[in-house]
Amino acid sequence: MFPFDATIVTLVVIGTCAALLAQADGENTKRKSSETIAERTKVSDRDSSSVDWPEHHYPLVPSHYTPHRMRPISCSQPPCVLPNVQISVGPKPVSETPVTSNPLNPLQMLARANDENCGSLEEGGVYSSDDGGTTWRRGCLNVPQGALGGGDPGVAYDLMGNAYATGILYYDDLNQVWIQKSSDNGQTWSQAQLAVPALLGFLADKDWLEVDTNPQSPFANTLYISVTQVSDTNFFQTSVSHSNDGGNTWTTVTLDRIQAGGRANPDELTDMAIAPDGTVYLVWLRCNLPELFGSCGGKTLDYVLSQSTDGVNIFTEPRVIFKVNLAPNNNFCCFWGALPNTRVQVVDVPAFGIDTSNGPHRGNLYLAYYNWTGTFMRVFVATSSDHGATWTSVPVAPDTQTHDQFFPWLSVSPSGSVGVSWLDRRNDPNNLSYEAFAALSHDGAASFGKNVTLSEQPSDPSNDGFGGRFIGDYTGNTWAGDNFFYATYTDTSTGVDQDFLVGVRLR
Repeated sequence: MFPFDATIVTLVVIGTCAALLAQADGENTKRKSSETIAERTKVSDRDSSSVDWPEHHYPLVPSHYTPHRMRPISCSQPPCVLPNVQISVGPKPVSETPVTSNPLNPLQMLARANDENCGSLEEGGVYSSDDGGTTWRRGCLNVPQGALGGGDPGVAYDLMGNAYATGILYYDDLNQVWIQKSSDNGQTWSQAQLAVPALLGFLADKDWLEVDTNPQSPFANTLYISVTQVSDTNFFQTSVSHSNDGGNTWTTVTLDRIQAGGRANPDELTDMAIAPDGTVYLVWLRCNLPELFGSCGGKTLDYVLSQSTDGVNIFTEPRVIFKVNLAPNNNFCCFWGALPNTRVQVVDVPAFGIDTSNGPHRGNLYLAYYNWTGTFMRVFVATSSDHGATWTSVPVAPDTQTHDQFFPWLSVSPSGSVGVSWLDRRNDPNNLSYEAFAALSHDGAASFGKNVTLSEQPSDPSNDGFGGRFIGDYTGNTWAGDNFFYATYTDTSTGVDQDFLVGVRLR
Protein backbone atom coordinates (compact mmCIF):
# COMPACT_ATOMS: atom_id res chain seq x y z
CA MET A 1 0.00 0.00 0.00
CA PHE A 2 1.02 3.59 -0.47
CA PRO A 3 0.88 6.57 1.85
CA PHE A 4 -0.85 9.77 0.92
CA ASP A 5 0.11 10.62 -2.67
CA ALA A 6 3.41 8.92 -3.22
CA THR A 7 5.26 5.84 -2.16
CA ILE A 8 8.83 5.82 -1.11
CA VAL A 9 10.78 4.00 1.53
CA THR A 10 13.71 1.57 1.59
CA LEU A 11 14.64 -2.00 1.14
CA VAL A 12 17.23 -3.75 3.16
CA VAL A 13 17.85 -7.40 2.70
CA ILE A 14 19.54 -9.03 5.56
CA GLY A 15 20.83 -12.50 6.00
CA THR A 16 21.52 -13.95 9.37
CA CYS A 17 23.19 -17.11 10.45
CA ALA A 18 21.01 -19.83 11.82
CA ALA A 19 23.66 -21.17 14.13
CA LEU A 20 24.36 -17.73 15.57
CA LEU A 21 20.71 -16.97 16.15
CA ALA A 22 20.10 -20.38 17.66
CA GLN A 23 22.34 -19.81 20.66
CA ALA A 24 19.62 -19.45 23.24
CA ASP A 25 20.02 -16.35 25.34
CA GLY A 26 17.13 -16.38 26.96
CA GLU A 27 -2.88 3.64 2.56
CA ASN A 28 -3.86 4.15 0.41
CA THR A 29 -4.22 7.04 -1.87
CA LYS A 30 -4.75 5.08 -5.09
CA ARG A 31 -4.08 6.91 -8.32
CA LYS A 32 -6.14 6.31 -11.43
CA SER A 33 -5.22 6.45 -15.07
CA SER A 34 -7.44 8.55 -17.28
CA GLU A 35 -6.36 6.64 -20.35
CA THR A 36 -7.87 3.24 -21.15
CA ILE A 37 -4.99 0.95 -22.02
CA ALA A 38 -6.87 -2.29 -22.39
CA GLU A 39 -10.41 -3.43 -22.73
CA ARG A 40 -11.81 -4.07 -19.27
CA THR A 41 -12.08 -7.77 -18.54
CA LYS A 42 -15.57 -8.67 -17.40
CA VAL A 43 -15.65 -11.39 -14.78
CA SER A 44 -18.13 -13.17 -12.59
CA ASP A 45 -17.64 -13.92 -8.91
CA ARG A 46 -15.57 -16.94 -9.84
CA ASP A 47 -13.87 -16.04 -13.12
CA SER A 48 -10.91 -13.83 -13.84
CA SER A 49 -8.87 -13.00 -16.91
CA SER A 50 -7.64 -15.35 -19.59
CA VAL A 51 -4.76 -13.79 -21.49
CA ASP A 52 -1.85 -15.61 -23.10
CA TRP A 53 1.67 -14.56 -22.26
CA PRO A 54 3.24 -12.77 -25.23
CA GLU A 55 6.00 -14.80 -26.86
CA HIS A 56 8.50 -11.93 -26.70
CA HIS A 57 10.05 -10.62 -23.51
CA TYR A 58 10.75 -7.05 -22.57
CA PRO A 59 14.14 -6.00 -21.18
CA LEU A 60 14.23 -4.51 -17.74
CA VAL A 61 13.95 -0.74 -17.79
CA PRO A 62 17.25 0.64 -16.44
CA SER A 63 16.86 2.31 -13.08
CA HIS A 64 16.63 6.08 -13.23
CA TYR A 65 19.75 6.48 -11.15
CA THR A 66 23.39 5.38 -11.20
CA PRO A 67 24.10 2.12 -9.34
CA HIS A 68 26.82 2.34 -6.75
CA ARG A 69 29.49 -0.21 -5.99
CA MET A 70 28.52 -2.78 -3.39
CA ARG A 71 30.74 -4.61 -0.96
CA PRO A 72 31.01 -8.34 -1.51
CA ILE A 73 29.26 -10.54 1.01
CA SER A 74 31.79 -12.69 2.82
CA CYS A 75 32.91 -13.78 6.26
CA SER A 76 35.81 -15.96 7.24
CA GLN A 77 34.49 -17.77 10.28
CA PRO A 78 30.81 -18.67 10.03
CA PRO A 79 28.36 -18.43 11.62
CA CYS A 80 28.42 -14.67 11.25
CA VAL A 81 26.27 -11.67 10.35
CA LEU A 82 27.52 -10.11 7.12
CA PRO A 83 27.84 -6.42 6.29
CA ASN A 84 24.80 -4.47 5.15
CA VAL A 85 24.68 -4.13 1.37
CA GLN A 86 22.40 -1.67 -0.38
CA ILE A 87 20.14 -3.20 -3.02
CA SER A 88 18.21 -0.30 -4.49
CA VAL A 89 19.87 3.08 -4.90
CA GLY A 90 18.77 6.59 -5.74
CA PRO A 91 17.83 9.86 -4.11
CA LYS A 92 14.23 8.84 -3.49
CA PRO A 93 12.78 6.39 -0.94
CA VAL A 94 11.65 2.80 -1.50
CA SER A 95 9.05 0.84 0.48
CA GLU A 96 7.35 -2.54 1.00
CA THR A 97 10.08 -4.98 0.14
CA PRO A 98 9.26 -8.68 -0.27
CA VAL A 99 12.21 -10.98 -1.01
CA THR A 100 12.39 -14.64 -2.05
CA SER A 101 14.91 -17.25 -3.18
CA ASN A 102 14.74 -19.82 -5.96
CA PRO A 103 13.92 -23.31 -4.55
CA LEU A 104 16.02 -24.81 -7.36
CA ASN A 105 19.03 -22.55 -6.76
CA PRO A 106 19.47 -20.72 -3.44
CA LEU A 107 22.01 -18.38 -5.03
CA GLN A 108 19.23 -16.83 -7.11
CA MET A 109 17.16 -14.22 -5.28
CA LEU A 110 14.42 -11.79 -6.23
CA ALA A 111 13.18 -8.67 -4.44
CA ARG A 112 10.59 -5.99 -5.25
CA ALA A 113 9.67 -2.59 -3.90
CA ASN A 114 7.67 0.56 -4.41
CA ASP A 115 10.61 2.41 -5.91
CA GLU A 116 10.02 6.12 -6.35
CA ASN A 117 13.16 6.25 -8.45
CA CYS A 118 11.11 4.53 -11.15
CA GLY A 119 9.54 7.81 -12.26
CA SER A 120 5.80 7.67 -11.57
CA LEU A 121 6.34 4.28 -9.91
CA GLU A 122 5.36 2.39 -13.05
CA GLU A 123 4.94 -1.02 -11.44
CA GLY A 124 7.88 -0.39 -9.16
CA GLY A 125 11.42 -1.59 -8.76
CA VAL A 126 12.64 -5.14 -9.23
CA TYR A 127 16.01 -6.52 -8.12
CA SER A 128 17.55 -9.92 -8.84
CA SER A 129 20.76 -11.64 -7.82
CA ASP A 130 22.59 -14.69 -9.18
CA ASP A 131 25.23 -14.92 -6.46
CA GLY A 132 23.38 -15.10 -3.16
CA GLY A 133 22.88 -11.35 -2.84
CA THR A 134 26.46 -10.17 -3.42
CA THR A 135 25.51 -8.28 -6.60
CA TRP A 136 22.11 -7.23 -7.92
CA ARG A 137 20.47 -6.21 -11.16
CA ARG A 138 18.35 -3.14 -10.49
CA GLY A 139 15.60 -1.72 -12.63
CA CYS A 140 11.97 -0.85 -13.17
CA LEU A 141 9.39 -3.17 -14.67
CA ASN A 142 7.71 -2.31 -17.96
CA VAL A 143 3.99 -1.60 -17.78
CA PRO A 144 1.42 -0.69 -20.44
CA GLN A 145 1.47 2.92 -21.54
CA GLY A 146 -0.79 5.07 -19.41
CA ALA A 147 -0.79 2.79 -16.38
CA LEU A 148 0.35 3.91 -12.94
CA GLY A 149 1.86 1.69 -10.29
CA GLY A 150 -0.06 1.33 -7.08
CA GLY A 151 2.15 -0.58 -4.68
CA ASP A 152 1.95 -3.87 -2.79
CA PRO A 153 4.69 -5.61 -4.81
CA GLY A 154 5.02 -9.40 -4.73
CA VAL A 155 7.66 -11.91 -5.84
CA ALA A 156 7.84 -15.70 -6.16
CA TYR A 157 9.53 -18.58 -7.98
CA ASP A 158 7.96 -21.82 -9.20
CA LEU A 159 9.52 -25.29 -9.32
CA MET A 160 10.75 -24.72 -12.88
CA GLY A 161 12.78 -21.67 -11.93
CA ASN A 162 10.40 -19.11 -13.40
CA ALA A 163 10.22 -15.82 -11.49
CA TYR A 164 7.01 -13.82 -11.01
CA ALA A 165 6.39 -10.22 -9.99
CA THR A 166 3.02 -8.75 -9.03
CA GLY A 167 1.69 -5.34 -8.08
CA ILE A 168 -1.32 -3.07 -8.32
CA LEU A 169 -1.73 -1.09 -11.53
CA TYR A 170 -4.24 1.73 -11.92
CA TYR A 171 -5.90 2.18 -15.29
CA ASP A 172 -9.36 2.72 -16.74
CA ASP A 173 -10.65 3.90 -13.34
CA LEU A 174 -9.82 0.52 -11.79
CA ASN A 175 -7.07 -0.63 -9.43
CA GLN A 176 -6.24 -4.25 -10.23
CA VAL A 177 -3.40 -6.73 -9.73
CA TRP A 178 -1.11 -7.45 -12.67
CA ILE A 179 1.63 -10.04 -13.04
CA GLN A 180 4.83 -10.39 -15.04
CA LYS A 181 7.00 -13.45 -15.63
CA SER A 182 10.72 -14.00 -16.17
CA SER A 183 12.47 -17.19 -17.27
CA ASP A 184 16.00 -15.77 -16.88
CA ASN A 185 15.96 -14.67 -13.24
CA GLY A 186 14.87 -11.13 -13.85
CA GLN A 187 16.99 -10.15 -16.83
CA THR A 188 13.87 -9.84 -19.03
CA TRP A 189 10.19 -9.80 -18.19
CA SER A 190 6.99 -10.60 -20.04
CA GLN A 191 4.41 -7.97 -20.74
CA ALA A 192 2.22 -7.20 -17.72
CA GLN A 193 -1.15 -8.91 -17.75
CA LEU A 194 -4.22 -8.80 -15.56
CA ALA A 195 -4.36 -11.46 -12.85
CA VAL A 196 -6.89 -10.19 -10.30
CA PRO A 197 -9.82 -7.97 -11.34
CA ALA A 198 -11.52 -5.41 -9.10
CA LEU A 199 -14.70 -7.39 -8.49
CA LEU A 200 -16.40 -4.62 -6.52
CA GLY A 201 -15.62 -2.02 -9.16
CA PHE A 202 -12.81 -0.08 -7.52
CA LEU A 203 -9.78 -1.80 -5.97
CA ALA A 204 -8.12 -5.19 -5.50
CA ASP A 205 -5.95 -4.28 -2.50
CA LYS A 206 -2.95 -5.66 -0.60
CA ASP A 207 -2.22 -8.52 -2.99
CA TRP A 208 -0.11 -11.41 -1.72
CA LEU A 209 1.55 -13.85 -4.16
CA GLU A 210 2.36 -17.48 -3.33
CA VAL A 211 3.37 -20.43 -5.52
CA ASP A 212 2.89 -24.08 -4.52
CA THR A 213 6.49 -25.31 -4.51
CA ASN A 214 5.71 -28.65 -2.83
CA PRO A 215 6.81 -31.32 -5.36
CA GLN A 216 4.32 -33.93 -4.08
CA SER A 217 1.35 -31.57 -4.08
CA PRO A 218 -1.39 -32.25 -6.65
CA PHE A 219 -1.35 -28.49 -7.30
CA ALA A 220 2.43 -28.05 -7.59
CA ASN A 221 3.40 -24.88 -9.51
CA THR A 222 -0.06 -23.35 -9.07
CA LEU A 223 0.09 -19.57 -8.59
CA TYR A 224 -2.15 -17.95 -5.96
CA ILE A 225 -2.87 -14.27 -5.29
CA SER A 226 -5.01 -13.21 -2.32
CA VAL A 227 -6.48 -9.71 -2.05
CA THR A 228 -9.16 -7.63 -0.40
CA GLN A 229 -11.80 -6.51 -2.88
CA VAL A 230 -12.89 -2.94 -2.14
CA SER A 231 -15.73 -0.83 -3.50
CA ASP A 232 -15.73 2.97 -3.53
CA THR A 233 -18.59 2.88 -1.01
CA ASN A 234 -16.83 0.93 1.76
CA PHE A 235 -17.83 -2.62 0.88
CA PHE A 236 -15.13 -5.27 1.36
CA GLN A 237 -14.67 -8.93 0.43
CA THR A 238 -11.72 -11.34 0.46
CA SER A 239 -10.82 -13.20 -2.75
CA VAL A 240 -8.16 -15.61 -4.00
CA SER A 241 -7.15 -15.98 -7.65
CA HIS A 242 -5.22 -18.94 -9.02
CA SER A 243 -3.50 -20.03 -12.21
CA ASN A 244 -2.63 -23.61 -13.12
CA ASP A 245 -0.73 -22.79 -16.31
CA GLY A 246 2.09 -20.49 -15.25
CA GLY A 247 0.01 -17.35 -15.23
CA ASN A 248 -1.64 -17.64 -18.66
CA THR A 249 -5.19 -17.91 -17.32
CA TRP A 250 -6.72 -17.01 -13.98
CA THR A 251 -9.80 -17.86 -11.92
CA THR A 252 -10.99 -15.82 -8.95
CA VAL A 253 -13.14 -17.05 -6.06
CA THR A 254 -14.57 -15.00 -3.21
CA LEU A 255 -14.64 -15.91 0.47
CA ASP A 256 -17.14 -14.96 3.12
CA ARG A 257 -19.92 -12.44 2.69
CA ILE A 258 -19.40 -8.88 1.52
CA GLN A 259 -18.61 -6.83 4.61
CA ALA A 260 -20.64 -3.64 4.86
CA GLY A 261 -23.31 -2.39 7.27
CA GLY A 262 -21.71 1.03 7.78
CA ARG A 263 -18.30 -0.32 8.77
CA ALA A 264 -14.99 0.96 7.39
CA ASN A 265 -12.27 -1.52 6.43
CA PRO A 266 -13.66 -4.56 8.28
CA ASP A 267 -11.49 -7.06 6.35
CA GLU A 268 -7.94 -6.42 5.09
CA LEU A 269 -4.31 -7.59 4.94
CA THR A 270 -4.35 -11.17 3.63
CA ASP A 271 -1.50 -13.68 3.60
CA MET A 272 -1.25 -17.35 2.58
CA ALA A 273 0.66 -20.52 3.46
CA ILE A 274 0.64 -23.74 1.40
CA ALA A 275 0.92 -27.18 3.03
CA PRO A 276 2.87 -30.14 1.56
CA ASP A 277 -0.40 -31.73 0.40
CA GLY A 278 -1.42 -28.54 -1.44
CA THR A 279 -3.86 -27.23 1.17
CA VAL A 280 -3.98 -23.44 0.98
CA TYR A 281 -4.41 -21.60 4.29
CA LEU A 282 -5.52 -17.97 4.13
CA VAL A 283 -5.43 -15.55 7.06
CA TRP A 284 -6.50 -11.91 7.30
CA LEU A 285 -7.35 -9.14 9.75
CA ARG A 286 -10.93 -8.16 10.59
CA CYS A 287 -11.46 -4.74 12.15
CA ASN A 288 -15.22 -4.75 12.90
CA LEU A 289 -15.63 -1.00 13.23
CA PRO A 290 -19.08 0.11 14.36
CA GLU A 291 -18.69 3.53 12.75
CA LEU A 292 -18.08 4.44 9.12
CA PHE A 293 -15.31 6.96 9.65
CA GLY A 294 -13.60 5.39 12.66
CA SER A 295 -10.10 4.04 13.11
CA CYS A 296 -8.86 0.51 13.79
CA GLY A 297 -5.95 1.94 15.77
CA GLY A 298 -6.20 1.21 19.49
CA LYS A 299 -8.86 -1.47 19.01
CA THR A 300 -8.98 -5.24 19.43
CA LEU A 301 -9.11 -7.01 16.06
CA ASP A 302 -9.65 -10.59 14.90
CA TYR A 303 -7.30 -12.77 12.88
CA VAL A 304 -9.51 -14.86 10.61
CA LEU A 305 -8.55 -18.16 8.94
CA SER A 306 -9.99 -20.17 6.05
CA GLN A 307 -8.56 -23.05 4.04
CA SER A 308 -9.02 -24.92 0.77
CA THR A 309 -8.02 -28.48 -0.14
CA ASP A 310 -9.08 -28.42 -3.79
CA GLY A 311 -6.85 -25.78 -5.33
CA VAL A 312 -8.93 -22.85 -3.97
CA ASN A 313 -12.20 -23.63 -5.68
CA ILE A 314 -13.98 -23.95 -2.32
CA PHE A 315 -12.90 -22.53 1.05
CA THR A 316 -14.03 -23.46 4.54
CA GLU A 317 -16.19 -21.07 6.54
CA PRO A 318 -13.89 -18.34 7.91
CA ARG A 319 -13.26 -18.58 11.64
CA VAL A 320 -11.61 -16.34 14.20
CA ILE A 321 -8.38 -17.93 15.46
CA PHE A 322 -7.31 -15.28 18.01
CA LYS A 323 -7.48 -11.57 18.77
CA VAL A 324 -4.83 -8.87 18.63
CA ASN A 325 -4.61 -5.34 20.05
CA LEU A 326 -3.37 -2.54 17.77
CA ALA A 327 -1.34 0.47 18.84
CA PRO A 328 -3.40 3.63 19.43
CA ASN A 329 -4.11 6.15 16.72
CA ASN A 330 -2.07 9.31 17.33
CA ASN A 331 -4.48 12.24 16.88
CA PHE A 332 -6.20 10.49 13.95
CA CYS A 333 -2.97 10.30 11.93
CA CYS A 334 -3.04 6.60 11.21
CA PHE A 335 -5.99 4.34 10.46
CA TRP A 336 -4.20 1.16 11.63
CA GLY A 337 -2.52 2.81 14.61
CA ALA A 338 0.65 4.85 15.02
CA LEU A 339 4.20 3.96 15.95
CA PRO A 340 4.47 5.54 19.43
CA ASN A 341 6.17 8.95 19.58
CA THR A 342 5.55 9.43 15.84
CA ARG A 343 2.85 9.91 13.23
CA VAL A 344 4.05 6.86 11.28
CA GLN A 345 1.35 4.29 10.53
CA VAL A 346 2.09 0.72 11.63
CA VAL A 347 0.10 -2.04 9.96
CA ASP A 348 -0.16 -5.48 11.59
CA VAL A 349 0.05 -7.55 8.41
CA PRO A 350 -0.08 -11.25 9.34
CA ALA A 351 3.25 -12.88 8.40
CA PHE A 352 2.16 -16.46 7.70
CA GLY A 353 4.26 -19.59 7.18
CA ILE A 354 4.14 -23.38 7.29
CA ASP A 355 6.64 -26.18 7.93
CA THR A 356 6.90 -28.27 4.74
CA SER A 357 9.95 -30.24 5.90
CA ASN A 358 10.10 -33.92 6.80
CA GLY A 359 10.99 -33.01 10.36
CA PRO A 360 9.03 -33.43 13.60
CA HIS A 361 7.06 -30.19 13.11
CA ARG A 362 5.92 -30.84 9.56
CA GLY A 363 2.59 -29.14 8.92
CA ASN A 364 2.89 -26.59 11.74
CA LEU A 365 1.35 -23.22 10.92
CA TYR A 366 3.13 -20.08 12.14
CA LEU A 367 1.94 -16.47 12.27
CA ALA A 368 4.10 -13.51 13.34
CA TYR A 369 2.36 -10.35 14.55
CA TYR A 370 2.69 -7.53 17.04
CA ASN A 371 0.38 -6.98 20.02
CA TRP A 372 -0.07 -3.70 21.88
CA THR A 373 0.52 -4.47 25.57
CA GLY A 374 -0.85 -1.14 26.77
CA THR A 375 2.61 0.41 26.99
CA PHE A 376 4.58 -0.94 24.00
CA MET A 377 4.32 -3.03 20.83
CA ARG A 378 5.55 -6.61 21.29
CA VAL A 379 6.21 -9.21 18.57
CA PHE A 380 4.82 -12.74 19.00
CA VAL A 381 4.72 -15.93 16.94
CA ALA A 382 1.55 -18.00 17.11
CA THR A 383 1.76 -21.73 16.33
CA SER A 384 -0.86 -24.29 15.40
CA SER A 385 -0.10 -28.00 15.09
CA ASP A 386 -3.72 -29.02 14.33
CA HIS A 387 -4.44 -27.28 11.00
CA GLY A 388 -5.37 -24.00 12.62
CA ALA A 389 -7.89 -25.28 15.17
CA THR A 390 -5.90 -24.09 18.22
CA TRP A 391 -3.03 -21.62 18.61
CA THR A 392 -0.29 -20.89 21.14
CA SER A 393 1.77 -17.67 21.11
CA VAL A 394 5.28 -16.95 22.40
CA PRO A 395 7.30 -13.69 22.29
CA VAL A 396 10.43 -13.51 20.14
CA ALA A 397 12.25 -11.08 22.47
CA PRO A 398 13.04 -11.59 26.17
CA ASP A 399 10.64 -10.17 28.77
CA THR A 400 13.32 -7.63 29.71
CA GLN A 401 12.90 -5.88 26.34
CA THR A 402 10.07 -3.39 26.71
CA HIS A 403 10.67 -1.00 23.82
CA ASP A 404 8.52 -1.11 20.69
CA GLN A 405 8.84 -4.12 18.37
CA PHE A 406 7.00 -3.93 15.05
CA PHE A 407 6.80 -4.95 11.37
CA PRO A 408 7.65 -8.64 11.93
CA TRP A 409 8.02 -11.12 9.09
CA LEU A 410 8.40 -14.90 9.18
CA SER A 411 9.58 -17.73 6.95
CA VAL A 412 10.40 -21.41 7.45
CA SER A 413 13.56 -23.14 6.20
CA PRO A 414 13.55 -26.39 4.18
CA SER A 415 14.51 -28.28 7.36
CA GLY A 416 11.84 -26.61 9.51
CA SER A 417 13.68 -23.78 11.29
CA VAL A 418 11.50 -20.71 11.87
CA GLY A 419 13.11 -17.35 11.14
CA VAL A 420 11.60 -14.06 12.32
CA SER A 421 12.84 -10.54 11.65
CA TRP A 422 11.39 -7.29 12.98
CA LEU A 423 12.15 -3.65 13.81
CA ASP A 424 13.07 -2.87 17.43
CA ARG A 425 13.74 0.27 19.53
CA ARG A 426 15.52 -1.39 22.46
CA ASN A 427 18.80 0.49 21.93
CA ASP A 428 17.27 3.98 22.03
CA PRO A 429 16.46 5.20 25.57
CA ASN A 430 14.01 7.67 24.00
CA ASN A 431 12.17 4.83 22.22
CA LEU A 432 12.41 6.56 18.84
CA SER A 433 15.10 5.16 16.51
CA TYR A 434 14.90 1.52 15.51
CA GLU A 435 17.14 -1.28 14.27
CA ALA A 436 16.43 -4.57 12.54
CA PHE A 437 16.62 -7.73 14.63
CA ALA A 438 16.20 -11.45 13.98
CA ALA A 439 15.78 -14.65 15.96
CA LEU A 440 15.42 -18.32 15.07
CA SER A 441 13.58 -21.28 16.51
CA HIS A 442 14.51 -24.93 15.99
CA ASP A 443 11.80 -26.42 18.20
CA GLY A 444 8.63 -25.60 16.27
CA ALA A 445 8.46 -22.00 17.59
CA ALA A 446 8.11 -23.21 21.18
CA SER A 447 11.01 -20.85 21.95
CA PHE A 448 13.34 -18.48 20.12
CA GLY A 449 17.09 -18.12 20.47
CA LYS A 450 19.29 -15.08 20.92
CA ASN A 451 18.04 -11.85 19.36
CA VAL A 452 20.67 -10.69 16.85
CA THR A 453 21.08 -7.12 15.60
CA LEU A 454 21.08 -6.91 11.81
CA SER A 455 21.39 -3.16 11.25
CA GLU A 456 24.78 -1.49 11.15
CA GLN A 457 23.27 1.77 12.44
CA PRO A 458 19.92 2.95 13.79
CA SER A 459 17.15 4.55 11.71
CA ASP A 460 15.15 7.60 12.76
CA PRO A 461 11.58 7.27 11.41
CA SER A 462 11.39 11.05 10.93
CA ASN A 463 14.00 10.70 8.14
CA ASP A 464 11.77 8.53 5.95
CA GLY A 465 11.40 10.96 3.06
CA PHE A 466 7.71 11.41 3.89
CA GLY A 467 8.11 13.93 6.68
CA GLY A 468 7.97 11.24 9.32
CA ARG A 469 4.73 9.68 8.10
CA PHE A 470 5.53 6.45 6.25
CA ILE A 471 8.13 3.66 6.36
CA GLY A 472 6.06 1.10 4.47
CA ASP A 473 3.42 -1.32 5.64
CA TYR A 474 5.54 -4.47 5.93
CA THR A 475 9.02 -5.94 5.62
CA GLY A 476 10.02 -9.41 4.40
CA ASN A 477 12.41 -12.35 4.73
CA THR A 478 13.28 -15.67 3.13
CA TRP A 479 15.50 -18.71 3.56
CA ALA A 480 18.03 -19.53 0.84
CA GLY A 481 18.37 -23.22 1.57
CA ASP A 482 19.21 -23.97 5.19
CA ASN A 483 22.40 -21.91 5.28
CA PHE A 484 21.15 -18.35 4.92
CA PHE A 485 18.26 -16.36 6.34
CA TYR A 486 17.62 -13.07 4.51
CA ALA A 487 15.38 -10.24 5.68
CA THR A 488 14.20 -6.88 4.36
CA TYR A 489 13.57 -3.76 6.38
CA THR A 490 13.17 0.00 5.94
CA ASP A 491 16.40 1.86 6.70
CA THR A 492 16.40 5.68 6.99
CA SER A 493 19.98 6.27 8.11
CA THR A 494 20.83 8.01 4.81
CA GLY A 495 18.04 10.55 5.24
CA VAL A 496 15.63 8.70 2.95
CA ASP A 497 14.54 5.10 2.94
CA GLN A 498 17.13 2.89 1.24
CA ASP A 499 17.70 -0.82 0.50
CA PHE A 500 20.42 -2.85 2.13
CA LEU A 501 21.42 -6.50 2.13
CA VAL A 502 22.94 -8.23 5.13
CA GLY A 503 23.82 -11.88 4.85
CA VAL A 504 24.83 -14.48 7.39
CA ARG A 505 26.78 -17.49 6.39
CA LEU A 506 25.90 -20.63 8.34
CA ARG A 507 28.65 -22.93 7.11
